[in-house]
Amino acid sequence: MSRNVVIVDGLRTPFAKAGTDLKDIHPADLGEAALKELIAKTNLDTDSVDEVIVGNTGSPADSVNIGRVVALRGGIPLKTSAYTVHRNCASALESVTSGYEKIMSGTMDCVLAGGTESMSQLPLIYNKKATQWFAEMMSKKTPLQKIKHLTKLKLSALLNPRIAVMEGLTDPFVGINMGKTAEILAKEFGISRLQQDEFATTSHTRAVAAQESGAFNDEITPVFIPPKFKKVVHQDIGPRKGQSVEKLAKLRPFFDRKFGTITVGNACPITDGAAMLLMMEEGKAKSLGYKPLARIKGYAFAGLEPERMGLGPVYSTPIALKRAGLEFKDMDLIELNEAFAAQVLACNKAFASDEFCQKKLGLSKAIGEVDPSKLNVNGGAIALGHPVGTTGTRLVITLAKALKAQNKKYGLATLCIGGGQGGAIVIENMNV
Repeated sequence: MSRNVVIVDGLRTPFAKAGTDLKDIHPADLGEAALKELIAKTNLDTDSVDEVIVGNTGSPADSVNIGRVVALRGGIPLKTSAYTVHRNCASALESVTSGYEKIMSGTMDCVLAGGTESMSQLPLIYNKKATQWFAEMMSKKTPLQKIKHLTKLKLSALLNPRIAVMEGLTDPFVGINMGKTAEILAKEFGISRLQQDEFATTSHTRAVAAQESGAFNDEITPVFIPPKFKKVVHQDIGPRKGQSVEKLAKLRPFFDRKFGTITVGNACPITDGAAMLLMMEEGKAKSLGYKPLARIKGYAFAGLEPERMGLGPVYSTPIALKRAGLEFKDMDLIELNEAFAAQVLACNKAFASDEFCQKKLGLSKAIGEVDPSKLNVNGGAIALGHPVGTTGTRLVITLAKALKAQNKKYGLATLCIGGGQGGAIVIENMNV
């Protein structure tokens, strides 16, 4: 018996730059907020949920399997299993595709999938000497022993911690951070600083327009800020009204100070946020009276050189399209995660290049031209932010709701993945 997997609905919290309004909210609490509101919005009987899958990369020490924590705090019954997935930038897309596979296989009918990340709360990591000193301090029994051990402390051990977020954004195979991978693509594809700043400006302009038009109203659930819960964040903290190429031109290159073109203005910011999707087998959804947002047509992950990880969407997209039985020209809207402006622009060039697609992908011709009017129509991660463990689900939610709003049929959500991978998913609007 054939089965189809549908997205009933999806919600996310506002995305906020690290260190701003969501900085003190635990990632489990962010995930809980998105999950609870999605359950309430869909009037979901939680007894019907077969599993909860949550993407996360920060893995907080007090919530190691954060998927289970989010599920229980969100009101999912104890009997329902839950787990966490980690595929770097595509962790929350991995949660969606994992749910898709379980529903397609017939082992499940209803899955909640999403992601959560607090990049504000990624820790500092003490070096080996410091951690050894602390461990020995814990073993001391008397005050005199502890005082004596204090005299052995060297400040140099405490003043040189490793920064977890920087290490996490550095590829261990090639030893360079994600920003430098974007610099490689900018040079190889001849992408100028001006082109990157123009793209970044467009991202902010579209995101601000989406906020002002209410395009995100059905996508974002407000979050009340502890401890007093009097302040509420109801929209993304990141899009800048009045952003311009002239303002961005004043910023210095960040990753290659002397010859680089990547700045904090044409790259995505470090961000906090969560997102959740309700997925069901199509017949199950209809039997429960739901009118789903979208049908999943196919997906793919693919690998490439880690130092060119930003081209991941070009590698994964043709596989996803083939599995969906569709072509690039059929895509009415595209969500391509804006890790860096240079990376998106490089993908656009590679998509349209016969030479690249033949040489690197073994295709007979180019995948196709990217129409700028169809790409990230409500802005992208340069403006909205990129909470690493959450973005994959955010892309799918944004795409599904934009397809519905514009009465378009097919959409592609795709992103690059640190470590040299790409992920892509193709969906069909069920409201046309």
